[in-house]
Amino acid sequence: MVSLPRVVITGVGLTSPLGDDLASLRGALLAGRSGVERYEIRHVGQTLAGVCRFDGLKYQKKKEARRGTRAGAIAIWCANEALRDAGIDLAARARERVGVYIGTTEHGNVETENQIHEVAQFGFDLSFWSHHHNPRTVANNPAGEVTLNLCITGPAYCLGGACAAGNLGLIHGMQMLQLGLVDVALGGGVSESIHTFGIFASFKAQGALAQHADPTKASRPFDKDRNGIVVSEGGCLYTLERLSDAQARGARILAEIEGYHVNSDAADFVLPQVAGQEACIRGALAHACLSAEEIHLVSTHATSTPQGDEIECEAVRRVFGNSAGTFVNNTKSFIGHAMGAAGAIELAGNLPSFSDGLVHPTINVEHLDPACEVRNLTLNEPTRPARLDRVLNMSFGMLGINSAVVVRRPTH
Repeated sequence: MVSLPRVVITGVGLTSPLGDDLASLRGALLAGRSGVERYEIRHVGQTLAGVCRFDGLKYQKKKEARRGTRAGAIAIWCANEALRDAGIDLAARARERVGVYIGTTEHGNVETENQIHEVAQFGFDLSFWSHHHNPRTVANNPAGEVTLNLCITGPAYCLGGACAAGNLGLIHGMQMLQLGLVDVALGGGVSESIHTFGIFASFKAQGALAQHADPTKASRPFDKDRNGIVVSEGGCLYTLERLSDAQARGARILAEIEGYHVNSDAADFVLPQVAGQEACIRGALAHACLSAEEIHLVSTHATSTPQGDEIECEAVRRVFGNSAGTFVNNTKSFIGHAMGAAGAIELAGNLPSFSDGLVHPTINVEHLDPACEVRNLTLNEPTRPARLDRVLNMSFGMLGINSAVVVRRPTH
């Protein structure tokens, strides 16, 4: 069997409803502070959302921001922050050896909806339609905007993986490094979701949009009274390198990616399947050559929908039910569902566990649903396990896509 290069995370760039850097995100997760707030959007009206407030002009000029997309702006922020966090100066790098792999659910929808609204004011006279529409809506937009911003000439594109996309960006970056096609990879996911009324309207029509008098309690996975998804925006990109390269430049290593798996349910447009999720988890363990007992933290995808949470908990029980040292948590209870960015942000929030030894809790579980009971589910307060060396990050999406990534505490 061919031994592939080991791949590590050396930088994190993110924006989330709980802050625009890893320290802010982690601090809020340990403090039990929600990032969900009241939000109003055209045609839908008052709703709830997770809102990001990064400085969009830190790395872009106003003209560039107007021409691009919200998803592109998020990606540019995250990419610049990830490289800065990793201590990488692109001026000293061969830029054709840098790759950009961004998972996303949607992009360009925001600008398209705005354009339709604008031309509607002029009797749908399309002479008012922007010539920027096409580059905003092509599938590679967020990754392409990053390359334009950073003058990266290596391979760059987006991966459409619904709400599993954040994991896919990370996985693909790892693969390209192992193939020797790039020397630095920026991988992860971005989402502009809250700026398009269509997503809110669709979830509302499906009966899957969360409601609660207190916005901070609206996202409540595993709770008996959960009633749907809180839509969130955000992004997280990782600087990935081969372990040997990171060590050669004396880089700080945050974690090593040990394994992953992606599969499909092939069963339903929106309803997940226990068998598919279980197979995905077991596939990631097999790829990493690990047993269930060697995973110390499972980061769940659970979105706060009645059926979805039950199905995922059953998959977790089937794999980890006998593992006394495996703890389970959820990040969407804090920030809502960041769609294509969800898996990447959620993994980031758990990476500091390797240094502080804590499992951040799942909040807003006042009455645990018996169907969602799993061993060592961390609720409302942080937990300190006896050992915390590995995290399994799960992300699932519509049309039956499942993904799981295993990362471990950095070792030499």
